[in-house]
Amino acid sequence: MKALFIGGTGIISSACTDLALEKDVDLYHLNRGKSFKNNSLSDEKMLMADINNKNEVKKVLGEHNFDVVVDWITFLPEQLKYKMNLFKGRAKQFVFISSASAYQTPPLKLPVTEETPLNNPIWQYSRDKAACEELLKKKASNYGFTYTIIRPSHTYDKTLIPMPGGYTTLHRIKNDLPVIVPGDGTSLWTMTHHKDFAKGLVGILDNDLAFNETFHITSEELITWNRIYELMGNALGKKVKMVHVPSTIIAKYNKDMGDSLLGDKCHSMIFDNDKIRRAVGGFECKILFEQGAKEIAEWFLTNQKFEVIDEEINRIFEELIEKYS
Repeated sequence: MKALFIGGTGIISSACTDLALEKDVDLYHLNRGKSFKNNSLSDEKMLMADINNKNEVKKVLGEHNFDVVVDWITFLPEQLKYKMNLFKGRAKQFVFISSASAYQTPPLKLPVTEETPLNNPIWQYSRDKAACEELLKKKASNYGFTYTIIRPSHTYDKTLIPMPGGYTTLHRIKNDLPVIVPGDGTSLWTMTHHKDFAKGLVGILDNDLAFNETFHITSEELITWNRIYELMGNALGKKVKMVHVPSTIIAKYNKDMGDSLLGDKCHSMIFDNDKIRRAVGGFECKILFEQGAKEIAEWFLTNQKFEVIDEEINRIFEELIEKYS
């Protein structure tokens, strides 16, 4: 199988790259080659170009055709249409990485399945992903390929701190400072390790059961936000001092955090993964967040150049803590 990842060095796609190579996939990357993450591909499999420069891309693609093209970096319908045109007649299967945040928010019924409606009235990012899905479903056959849509939920690796505020929050935990926890911290969330996600993604490549189908790929470990903070504290040898603040209040102080919370993370999300298990025999997520938290803590303790505090976020946290502690 010959496959191309548009991108390929991100948090999720890096694990998928490693597993695809382990499975002897003839894998290529198309990107600018600027990621700090290690790349396992040989130089001849690296097609280096700015995806937005059509002439550059056509030059590096040359006569290449692929069984599968996986688009990791599209967020808007016009971006997707451009890439569909680039790969017209060059691919058998086009895989679009969407988002589970596109599902009905908040969901009227749990667990969420692939049949749950797409309707997120709060987060524009999610509505744009849903619009991309609709375009691909309607037009894929016109470009000579089948489609597969993948909806990740909160997927992480050792470099991604899952709490709002990122490293600023981790820094506060490390230094015994109180941290903001959205809401009462009891909503159920789904954290998926990128190596577990990779099993599902690589399993659908050039898989007849995935043609013209949609899947989410998530863990089924149920974990509260209070527990997520607690496990991060445990990994650092710290007891976390939590201050609970309504997500609606946090949104008034910072729009980006607010959109992510109100449009996704403040609602309990439980996923039914029966469909991906049927398509990919043996699919199972085995890495619990307790292990993931230890990986995150160890990585940041040994890669101090990435320990960057956002002073504005820190100021907002201090103000909210003073009001709500």
